[in-house]
Amino acid sequence: MMENPDLATYADMQAPAMGPVDILGQNLQLLTQILGSQQQMLDQQQEWRQHSLASFKMPKMTKEDDPEAYIEAFERHALVAGLDKRYWASQLGALVVGKAQAAYRALSRENALDYESIREAILYRLEINPEHYRHRFRAKKGHEIRQPRVLLQQLRDLLDKWVSPAGHDREALADQIVLEQFQNDLEERMQRWVRQHTPQNCEEALRLTEAFSASEAYYPREKRSQGPSVAAPREPERRHPPGRGTPRDTFITKYNQDLNCHLETVMEH
Repeated sequence: MMENPDLATYADMQAPAMGPVDILGQNLQLLTQILGSQQQMLDQQQEWRQHSLASFKMPKMTKEDDPEAYIEAFERHALVAGLDKRYWASQLGALVVGKAQAAYRALSRENALDYESIREAILYRLEINPEHYRHRFRAKKGHEIRQPRVLLQQLRDLLDKWVSPAGHDREALADQIVLEQFQNDLEERMQRWVRQHTPQNCEEALRLTEAFSASEAYYPREKRSQGPSVAAPREPERRHPPGRGTPRDTFITKYNQDLNCHLETVMEH
């Protein structure tokens, strides 16, 4: 019986059958490649972490520093430097001083490895809590932050740290609380004028302050206090008909009318 040449050719083309040992060897080779690739990635990550630690340069906290501001600066710097958050706890613990350092040392070993626990412990030790923020919110602000736009932003920041009312009306509630304190902290003359116009929200109040400032620039203080530079001889008192004021009263009334007219024009634009 003759062999079919086509079948013989097909058999020659087939790969030789692989035994269990060959399959195992192939799988081991593939596994070795995968493990090698993973190890390379781990080495690169470790190198990057060491680099980020080496490049993380943060000045040590001093006794004059505001602890809360220092912690916020630390967090911003850590994010910019790309510091792995697992290292934040140890880095902050090594940088703080005074009561903040004492709070860190008082933590258990487990909590000392958790950044949020450290941050919370430091703020608690320094009595930086909602009551602290409420007091700062209500307190009269210094002249260095009396510029209206800066003042308004600081009040909003303090409110966020003080209270977090639930519900969809939170923004409206927060705006009214900030509006009240914003007006309280304005310079007296500006405050009086803004209150006269009863703003309904913070943005309206801010526009009023800007209009007032623009009017102040338009009407220099010298013009508002016109008067002779030297004492003039006293004239006999003149009686004025009922319903008519003195020349000084007339001038003040006219000035106030001009000022209000100009302020309304500024507000419209």
